[in-house]
Amino acid sequence: MSRNRQKWISVVGARPQFVKLAPVCRAIEAHNTEADSPIEHVIVHTGQHYDPEVAELFFVQMAIPEPKYNLGAGSGAFGAQLGRMLGGMEPIFKEEHPGQVIVYGDTNSTLAGALIASRLHLPLVHVEAGCRSYDMRMPEEQNRIVADQLSAILFVASASARENLHREGIGTEDDPLQRRIVFVGDVMYDALLHNMRLAQKTAPGSLAAHGLETGRYYLLTIHRAENTDDPRILAGILDAVASLDRPVVFPAHPRTRAVLAKNGCAVPPNVKQIPPAGYLEMLMFEKNARVILTDSGGVQKEAFYLGVPCVTLRGSTEWPETVALGANRIAGTRKDSILAAVGAAESANRMPGTPYGGGHAAKTIVAELIRLGDGYAARDEMRAVTA
Repeated sequence: MSRNRQKWISVVGARPQFVKLAPVCRAIEAHNTEADSPIEHVIVHTGQHYDPEVAELFFVQMAIPEPKYNLGAGSGAFGAQLGRMLGGMEPIFKEEHPGQVIVYGDTNSTLAGALIASRLHLPLVHVEAGCRSYDMRMPEEQNRIVADQLSAILFVASASARENLHREGIGTEDDPLQRRIVFVGDVMYDALLHNMRLAQKTAPGSLAAHGLETGRYYLLTIHRAENTDDPRILAGILDAVASLDRPVVFPAHPRTRAVLAKNGCAVPPNVKQIPPAGYLEMLMFEKNARVILTDSGGVQKEAFYLGVPCVTLRGSTEWPETVALGANRIAGTRKDSILAAVGAAESANRMPGTPYGGGHAAKTIVAELIRLGDGYAARDEMRAVTA
């Protein structure tokens, strides 16, 4: 059975991937309004997200088309979750038989999509390839490395990501698989530019609703397993933010809330714990914060784009450009280092730089995939003629 060159499958399952998917959907729709051969874009939602209501809110706010498939994989132990994703995806990929399978970022949904596409010999495309924290304890680092090794086309957001891939033998002249690396910039920057005006119109009351004033609060996000799975680390982070001299707004991830409740970790009086925010509301919280404290790679970049100082609650980052340009401080999870990083962030001078492109990543991705697809079709026609 031949692949349908004009059919693409996107695999998503968690909040950061919804953000990355939205600009790609818009770019496909723009192409289809003028194209003689429109692209059929099939969205497979694994259901990895821990809060289905928030996931639905992201799709509505960002005008993402409804997924054709929702696997409902849910949370739980890694092996069981991955098994549900693999079992759900395999018959879909066999039935749809797309010309491209697109995965985004570094979640377990990305890993599952990469494994099934590779096993079925379907061309795999990795958006946000080449990111490396060089901390193999992180599940996200393991996922992104596997996805990169299996991908035929790797879209990178920065020059350093491309260099990381070259060091691993991907995309070089000696690459036996002849994998292709293309610099496109960051689709999350596309999303932010498109949605910031909408956020300012539709979510201006987000701060007032929680008694917050512009520039007079800190924003805290924690969701990485290395921070939430160890109650002592989580309690230590909260102990650090308890010493901050301003209110701390804390949109708590469901997994984080569960750990806090299970271990009886008290939230400090200056920390306002709220439910997970929608994308537009989160942009408003980020834009108006004095400093953002986070373990999220996506939030680090959004802070960078919005010009808000960031403190990363990890020992490394996959976005080294934000550190090099003075916009981000790597603090780890010790109280003294977190407080020192917050103090340094508030007084830092940021250097200019635009390492992640100009906000046209999705348009470039779609154009490149169409061009490569046309090349595949021409090659197949030539083989048929000469056979």
